Amino acid sequence: MGEHKHEHGHKHDHGDLKGRNLAIAIVLNIGITLAQVVGGFISGSLALMSDAMHNFSDVLALIISWFASKLSKRDQTPSQTYGYKRAEILAALINAVSLIVIAFFLLKEAISRFSDPVEVQSGMVMILGGLSIVLNGLSVLLVQKDAKNNMNMRSAYLHLLTDMISSVAVVLGGLAMYLWDVAWVDSVLSIGIALYLVYSSWGLIKESVRILMQFAPAKVNLDDINTELQNIPEVNNMHHVHVWQLDDKQINFEAHISFKEDLKLSRVNEILHQIEHVLDEKFDINHVTLQPEIDGSCGDNSMVIQNEK
Repeated sequence: MGEHKHEHGHKHDHGDLKGRNLAIAIVLNIGITLAQVVGGFISGSLALMSDAMHNFSDVLALIISWFASKLSKRDQTPSQTYGYKRAEILAALINAVSLIVIAFFLLKEAISRFSDPVEVQSGMVMILGGLSIVLNGLSVLLVQKDAKNNMNMRSAYLHLLTDMISSVAVVLGGLAMYLWDVAWVDSVLSIGIALYLVYSSWGLIKESVRILMQFAPAKVNLDDINTELQNIPEVNNMHHVHVWQLDDKQINFEAHISFKEDLKLSRVNEILHQIEHVLDEKFDINHVTLQPEIDGSCGDNSMVIQNEK
């Protein structure tokens, strides 16, 4: 039988402003990275060098996010019917994984320094750490608003936020080394930064993988939807359901809708529109494809059909 499709419109975000803010943040983080690399070599601080590496990862992450944001706005084509909407999900995954890689590198280097401590120039550590706090704080403010509704921007925001926190730890460590001459503080702080990176990025990795694997969104419960649709007198059930996210905004839903009796096409259309309204208003599902059929004509009324091996 034929299919009935519907897609609700979305509000357009301010892409130009988002791109400009990302560009400013990129320039700020390039400056931070260069200053901290030079300062790390001169001072001998692993914490400062680790902070510089994280800042460099910020630069790469922001460039990836900026490029993905531009790419995602390209028009659909006959060979790319979804366009590049998932570019930002890929960018979020790449950025989150890079945080994990950096974290393990920091752990390795910090642990090795316990047995081979290096004298650290704490004054330079505090000055450059303070500079990083200020510039990263500005970068965080630039992307904070867009991070609330966009996974790609959230990954960039996460890089910047964790780096600002890292810089705070670096300054505190430099102060401790200056006051009490305890070189091991540098390694302890690096380990703490690494563990925080793993903790803060893991949720983003799971969320982006879930979308790329086309799993149903965690907030969508098919039994609840089926129960809601059965409140419509003419509907018997829904089955052969597929639900997935295209990106962090659009949820796609496909299903066969079984009707209790043969109805006029005009009435079928009315009910399908009613179903679309329910899915949008109660379950935040905004792209719907429905296939109407008379009860029993499909042969298998399972909610999720298993593919034959």
